[in-house]
Amino acid sequence: MPQTECLRVENLVVRYSDELILDDISFSVNRGEIFIIMGGSGSGKSTLLRHMVGLEMPASGHVYIRGTNISSTDEQTFINLLKKIGVLFQGSALIGSMSVGENVALPIIEHLKIDSRLIPQIVRMKLSMVGLACFEQYLPSEISGGMKKRAGLARAMALNPEILFLDEPSAGLDPGTAAGIDELILHINRTLGTTIVIVTHDLDSIFTVGNRAIMLDINSKKIIAQGDPRTLRDSHDNPIVSNFFMRKSIHDS
Repeated sequence: MPQTECLRVENLVVRYSDELILDDISFSVNRGEIFIIMGGSGSGKSTLLRHMVGLEMPASGHVYIRGTNISSTDEQTFINLLKKIGVLFQGSALIGSMSVGENVALPIIEHLKIDSRLIPQIVRMKLSMVGLACFEQYLPSEISGGMKKRAGLARAMALNPEILFLDEPSAGLDPGTAAGIDELILHINRTLGTTIVIVTHDLDSIFTVGNRAIMLDINSKKIIAQGDPRTLRDSHDNPIVSNFFMRKSIHDS
């Protein structure tokens, strides 16, 4: 069965003032897959994600979501496209003065024209999906780091997005909690068919959830490897790629 492209990055160039950050980045993401953006610290992974969701505009090149160029479309089309995606930011980005339930309800209130009496029910459903059914009234300061990630994920899923973008979802978590986040990502992908794009340098997560991956290089500013992460680990001849994957065996030895 042919794969359907849902997202494409084409010849993307990112500059901050005179500094080149990313150079001629091109790849596509297929509907229903878990796609990994990997690389060492400072290689531009999170920068690429911000451009993919329209938070920043490139120096040149294009990002297409569902065939629409997000950098040249009109404002209303762009707003409608944003309703089709969800984003989990690196620090979860929950609003500290609002309860977990209120954080999840916020995009529903802002973007959906539904009976307000239905919103608590939707919030409870989203929190239940991420294992936080009993934490609706808690403030972000009252829950653990892993629970904040789950709450941020529930908020990202509030509008039933076609594509989820996750920026370092396991960063700062202990191995057990990180593994739980990986299991949740797989569950969402398999049960809902959600396309998921993940920025990470966590090797365990990469091999557990990733279908395909690209690797960014801090020196060339380009993609230096792409494909199944297991194949890249086992057979890629670029020493930068090999050294990236060797970190796990070095750490475990």
